[in-house]
Amino acid sequence: MRISVFGLGYVGTVSAACLAEMGHTVVGVDVQEHKIEAIRAGRCPLIEPGLPELVAQGVKASRLSATSDADAAVLGSDLSFICVGTPSAPTGAIQLGHIRGVCQQIGKALAKKSGRHVIAVRSTIMPGAVRELVIPLLEAASGKRCGRDFGVCTHPEFLREGSAVKDFRAPPMIVIGQQDARDGDLLESIYGETGCPKVRCSGDEAMMVKYACNAYHATKVTFGNEIGALCGLLGLDSHLVMDIFCKDTELNISRRYLKPSFAFGGSCLPKDLRALLELGHVHHLRSPLLESIMTSNAAQIDRAVDVILGHERRKIGVLGLSFKDETDDLRESPVVEVVERLIGKGRNVKVHDTDVQLSRLFGSNLSQVEQHLPHVASLLCETVEEVVAHAELVVVAKGSQAYRDLPARLGKDQIVIDLVRLFQPREIRPSHYRSLCG
Repeated sequence: MRISVFGLGYVGTVSAACLAEMGHTVVGVDVQEHKIEAIRAGRCPLIEPGLPELVAQGVKASRLSATSDADAAVLGSDLSFICVGTPSAPTGAIQLGHIRGVCQQIGKALAKKSGRHVIAVRSTIMPGAVRELVIPLLEAASGKRCGRDFGVCTHPEFLREGSAVKDFRAPPMIVIGQQDARDGDLLESIYGETGCPKVRCSGDEAMMVKYACNAYHATKVTFGNEIGALCGLLGLDSHLVMDIFCKDTELNISRRYLKPSFAFGGSCLPKDLRALLELGHVHHLRSPLLESIMTSNAAQIDRAVDVILGHERRKIGVLGLSFKDETDDLRESPVVEVVERLIGKGRNVKVHDTDVQLSRLFGSNLSQVEQHLPHVASLLCETVEEVVAHAELVVVAKGSQAYRDLPARLGKDQIVIDLVRLFQPREIRPSHYRSLCG
């Protein structure tokens, strides 16, 4: 395929050279002459293992070239990658000046092109920016319509400095945010039989994946460092501790706990986290990441209460009371706190939980109820039907399969607040459904 790559910085140069290695004819576009001259001479304009060889090979094979002529690049290609920089502003927001400039360049070139052209946004920009900025700029500059005359995809990169060539050749995944399947098909076809997951989604979701990945990677680094600092205080081998930690691929290094849902609770996580923080405090060690976890967990409970109260319904039904599925453990259950606060705001609350029976509660579990919900007996209902019949608004607080038939039980005016994403939005009328986690 004929591909133009706008921006010969880190991502652009790596992408251009690797695409040329795959057999595509690639032209890099940049405003800086020294980068163009370097590529034309077969020299790499930046330091990256394996990249100088790929640039030299691509130029020698006449599959890689460079220019400052945006019109020629667009008119001579089928697909354009936008790889320009999006640096941070002092506020932390990203600066979009380079994006604006390159969109205007490509748009002006599209005005002169008769065939359909696809633009893939490789630069990291916030969800919404393609829809609100990129497409309007392209349409204004070209006089054409996105979807009819040209296509736009969001195509985040996952390249690490120092291993970018390896990452391009064997990516963890290929994510394509598309508006039109034709454009996604064209973009995916350039990778041939690359043996990694290929995912299609909306453009905003594709870019959010990139931000989620980088935020998680930063969190992992910080988590490891904070555990390491605590180990250092105690004279423990932090690398051994984390090597053992990583052997658990069921809970620690896995998909578990990464599905957005409601707040955590129970007898272990809050207690052990507080104990770990107190250990640091005794030694005058701050662990900002670990310290923020309980604050963030409390904010999730606040959001739930705010959403429920925001609908101004007096009769509330809550499905689920224990801190997670298939247990009757009410210790530090976030749902207990939600119910307690709703009652405090004058709401008439009824609750059902398939696992909670008052006659079977004892010890710490019973104490938790007596302290926070002493009138729990008047709240608990024996059947789901009784709760739904009572409620003007139903809160789904537990992912029990016993609640999967809720949509069939609802009246036309009842609202559902799904705290655990038990349902897909399409299963309940959009105007009557709200998920706390999107």
